[in-house]
Amino acid sequence: MVVAASAAILGPAVPLTATASTPVSAKPLEWVKCEGSGLDPRQECATVDVPMDYSDPGGKKIGIAVSRIPSEKPAVRRGALLLIAGGPGGGSLDEISGKGQQLPQEVRNAYDLIGFDPRGVGRSVPVSCGLDRGDLVRSEYFPWPAPDGSVTENMATARRTADACERNGGELMRHISTADNARDIDRVRAALGERKLSAWGLSYGSYVGAVYAQLFPHRTDRFVLDSNLDGNGDRVNGQVGRALWAGFEVGVEDVFPEFAKWASKPGNKYRLADTAAEVRPLFLRLAVRLDREPIPWPDADTAELNGNVLRQAMVDAFYDPDGFPALAQLILAARKGTVPPAPEPPPEPLMQNALAVTHATTCNDSDWPESSAQYQKEVDQSRAKYPLTAGMPRNATTCAAWPYPPKQEPVRITDRGPSTILLVQNERDPATPLSGARNLRAALGKRAVMVTVDSTGHDAYLGNGNACGDRTVTRYLATGERPARDTYCGRASGRE
Repeated sequence: MVVAASAAILGPAVPLTATASTPVSAKPLEWVKCEGSGLDPRQECATVDVPMDYSDPGGKKIGIAVSRIPSEKPAVRRGALLLIAGGPGGGSLDEISGKGQQLPQEVRNAYDLIGFDPRGVGRSVPVSCGLDRGDLVRSEYFPWPAPDGSVTENMATARRTADACERNGGELMRHISTADNARDIDRVRAALGERKLSAWGLSYGSYVGAVYAQLFPHRTDRFVLDSNLDGNGDRVNGQVGRALWAGFEVGVEDVFPEFAKWASKPGNKYRLADTAAEVRPLFLRLAVRLDREPIPWPDADTAELNGNVLRQAMVDAFYDPDGFPALAQLILAARKGTVPPAPEPPPEPLMQNALAVTHATTCNDSDWPESSAQYQKEVDQSRAKYPLTAGMPRNATTCAAWPYPPKQEPVRITDRGPSTILLVQNERDPATPLSGARNLRAALGKRAVMVTVDSTGHDAYLGNGNACGDRTVTRYLATGERPARDTYCGRASGRE
């Protein structure tokens, strides 16, 4: 998955279309064995130098870490397939040894699998804001308002984290954005010696892929955009970063009925209620009770189970239906006044890096309001309409106090360019809801076709989708055959 003091563009304007400055060739990459454990022995790594600031292409360079697993059948090799990870803050450098190996054989035959860590991530000159440990907790990083709906503490957190990023983040923090990621990808393409590039962009990576296809339309081969963001941010006045957060309002509402059906099913050992209709009020009452009377949770990074920790656990569980049992166990324990064993938090260096890149990307991409009154108004409206998410999706993030104005306007996704895009989207996705994917689909016009999958969770292709959706995407990547029109994959045509 915003803030800026000004809408002004600082410095020389950066072109938003295919680029005269993008090299069409580059010296061969120096591939070496990748560092790390558990990697496919065929995976090799290299570094691509790119400008830190694309408005000064001859200036300081940074290195983008790139990985490759060659085609498993060179005789039928088509080109390179780039995996674009979600986030912002995620990387795919080692994903070609993980998720990439789940790709069907015909896809692995057709392509060299390419991974990379975006600028600021992992092995590509990592950044950190040096945040306080308390600001690394998900229920704090996600901007949940106070129990009474106040945003005062969120504004204070925004100032504290923005100050830390300005103090500790370094020069690169000003030059991390979605458009910069797309331009870096084109430098990677050129360094690989590829005239065109295929890609599989997932979650935030779907937005990066859409921006790349807008900036470099004739460099796209077969593009799969999976679990799609509302690429133009229309739901929040064109502010893409805010649209990323706003998606949780609708997404959580889309998924909750599936959780309620599961949680009321006879024979379920974690059953919460006799009927699905009872689960929602049960959850809402429990969250309010925990707002008033938190339960100590000494082993957890949150120190207590309060209403917002429960709400955050709900959001996290909805990414994958396999998370439903853990959420139900938490609810059952909390109703008794107890807590289950605390989940293991991610390593602190990983969280410091990921959140620094998240803050930089969403804040540098577009202007965010600075007024606490505006956030308070929107949070109040959201709490009334979408009580499950309690106003969080409309609240202030670090971007409300971000010290750097955007260097350019967000890239506008349009229908101009070749028809090379396939969108795949679950009907019930907590983070990137179907409504946002439909907005992106409409913006792309005849450039794209969308397959909608009757499934629940985030990540559709080879994740939480179904066999019909998987077959459709695989066929496109392997053969170029794409549905003639938007299509639907029901449960009867795939796994439930």
